[in-house]
Amino acid sequence: MSLKNWLRNGWLVEHKTSREEISDLLGIAERDLKDSRAKAISADWRLAIAYNAALQVAAAALAASGYRASREAHHFRTIQSMAFTIEADPALVGQLDAFRKKRNISDYERVGAVSDQEAEEMAALAERLRTLLKEWLRARHPNLA
Repeated sequence: MSLKNWLRNGWLVEHKTSREEISDLLGIAERDLKDSRAKAISADWRLAIAYNAALQVAAAALAASGYRASREAHHFRTIQSMAFTIEADPALVGQLDAFRKKRNISDYERVGAVSDQEAEEMAALAERLRTLLKEWLRARHPNLA
């Protein structure tokens, strides 16, 4: 499977990005990483904020590759695409997808579903993915870095 196959399946659409868009997405990720460390808010929200940071990182990688996820299963596809874009280890992709599911529970089903440790783990994962993205951009898309 490849991103071109995903495009043929209708899971992605072609997208022309710019240095400004990538910078904006990274700016959102940076802001969210900082905000996710605020101890005055619940672990549920800290995880959700850190998750959004990681999602923006994944969206930036997908945009730099010439795509964006279609509306159906948008978060899932954006996350899974990191295996093809920044060549993220499948364990990292799986960990982020598990946090996606945890975030959905805390956002839509149940309060207090997230522990402080899980919120911290999500923030650490988002930081790691941001670092991988920046390295990948410098190596593969220096005009966007």
